[in-house]
Amino acid sequence: MDIGALLVQAANLMITGMAGVFVFLSILILAMGLLAKFAASTSLQTPQQVSTRGSTASQQGVSKAHVAAISAAVATYRKNNE
Repeated sequence: MDIGALLVQAANLMITGMAGVFVFLSILILAMGLLAKFAASTSLQTPQQVSTRGSTASQQGVSKAHVAAISAAVATYRKNNE
């Protein structure tokens, strides 16, 4: 093969690869946009539920059983990592 045919083949391969990357990135951008719209519509419900749960948890405090379980887990972790 002469150099001209090799250059044409290289240019063809380069253009094909660049077009493939462009199409892939375009699809990725569209998918991310749709996902952002979906996440925005579902996240509007979450803060109301979290604030309601947060206010009841702060009024009641942390149960003694949870404090005991966390303390035991921390003690076991420290004992095993010494």
